[in-house]
Amino acid sequence: MAIRYPMAVGLNKGHPTTKNVMKPRQSRRRGRLTKHTKFVRDMIREVCGFAPYERRAMELLKVSKDKRALKFIKKRVGTHIRQEKEGGAQQRPGCHEKGCCQEGL
Repeated sequence: MAIRYPMAVGLNKGHPTTKNVMKPRQSRRRGRLTKHTKFVRDMIREVCGFAPYERRAMELLKVSKDKRALKFIKKRVGTHIRQEKEGGAQQRPGCHEKGCCQEGL
């Protein structure tokens, strides 16, 4: 594609142009969480609790074995990308549930 300039080049040199801003396509929203999906997942998590591998990962995080916990999660969920997502999710709820991250401790 040609490069867009704020001023037209060539025969119409000096004529100001504006970029046509398009709304993103619907097909581009794959993987983005909707409000309803987030609500349903939170409700399920509240009712069912954590899976056994998630509980073990939280125990490892509690005793400051971060690298071991991430390696453990990666082995269970399969890929590095999923491990990063799962690891981030594990560090937040497990830590705050037990109250170990409170100010002043």
